[in-house]
Amino acid sequence: MTDKTNRRVLIVVENLPVPLDRRVWLEATTLAGQGYRVSVICPTGRGWDAQYEEIDGVHIYRYPEPPEAHSGALSYAREWGGALWHMFRLARTVRRERGFDVIHGCNPPDLIFLLALRYRLSGVRYLFDHHDVCPELFEAKFGNKGVLYKIMKLWERMTFATAHVSMATNESFREIAIRRGRMSPDDVFVVRSAPQIEKFKPGPADPEVKKGASTLIGYVGVIGQQEGMDLLVQAAEHLIHSLGHKDVHFAIVGFGPEVPNVIEDVKSRGLEPYFTFTGPLYGDDLLRVLNTADIGVAPDPKNEMNDISTMNKVMEYMTLEKPSVQFDLKEGRASAGDASLYAMANDPQDFAAKLAELIEDPEKGHQMGLLGRARVLENLSWDHSAPHLLAAYDRVFDR
Repeated sequence: MTDKTNRRVLIVVENLPVPLDRRVWLEATTLAGQGYRVSVICPTGRGWDAQYEEIDGVHIYRYPEPPEAHSGALSYAREWGGALWHMFRLARTVRRERGFDVIHGCNPPDLIFLLALRYRLSGVRYLFDHHDVCPELFEAKFGNKGVLYKIMKLWERMTFATAHVSMATNESFREIAIRRGRMSPDDVFVVRSAPQIEKFKPGPADPEVKKGASTLIGYVGVIGQQEGMDLLVQAAEHLIHSLGHKDVHFAIVGFGPEVPNVIEDVKSRGLEPYFTFTGPLYGDDLLRVLNTADIGVAPDPKNEMNDISTMNKVMEYMTLEKPSVQFDLKEGRASAGDASLYAMANDPQDFAAKLAELIEDPEKGHQMGLLGRARVLENLSWDHSAPHLLAAYDRVFDR
């Protein structure tokens, strides 16, 4: 049996601090629990502001949170260029203080391969953790396939060419790694993002969260351009004013650049009494809201990116026995199966109709929730993903 205490890993992530990034944190703690020596480079933010700390055996090195890019090549160059500079700086520190044999790069951006190339001549291997399909993400944000889109495709190709092993969040991402990335199927492992069932447990509802409504509709996640919050607000307007379901409330949990615009949209439609924006919530506070929700929503619109992406929020609703409504996305169906209702692509009125269906038949929603949790327990929890993570690491160290 291999002595994994001699395996030194550096995980690099740009878009969220650790341990807030739940996928990265599960990976890091799983590896540490197996005896790996794990270091992480990530940004500060959301209350995680210490430049260095050790948590649960994981050594975390943080750099100042970069300004989040909202639009345009220049803003992305500032965000990603500054992050890369700090990654190179802190990698030297980690190399000196703890060492590393593998760099585990989590995109976006698809530029961490530059750091991997820097250390490749020293025998360091690169494991690419494919979180987002960046070319499709760019198209979803900006609606075009111009020069910058082609640059994204080039960066993606170089990332896969640099990687010894890659991890995909679902089968669609695995196909991209093999087809577009030209990786050997033996070097691509599906490691699904999944909640820890030990922490995400169904629990009692809190009547205060419902704000006096009979039905609470919950959303948790990023609030950005591509998450479809405009479609959710339109669906809420149709549900309340056209379908007559006024005894409802929407709890919106999360943060992101579009929060002010979504709040203004709600206000302009006269929906303020029906919405609560909680901001980001964690731990017991998050569970209190989600366990109170009767229905979870995932309004991510159908596009080339969302159609092949696994939505963490859907997995969380399922784990907490909540039925959900989402648009009809390929990987959305693959995750939820019969635990969700599927509205026609990007149609807020049909989305509202699916919400009304669950409001009017709570027993149906209850049975869907039970199916969802069973689906997670049987196939989709982190307990099922962890062996694939460890297999990917065995492969990269064998390489």
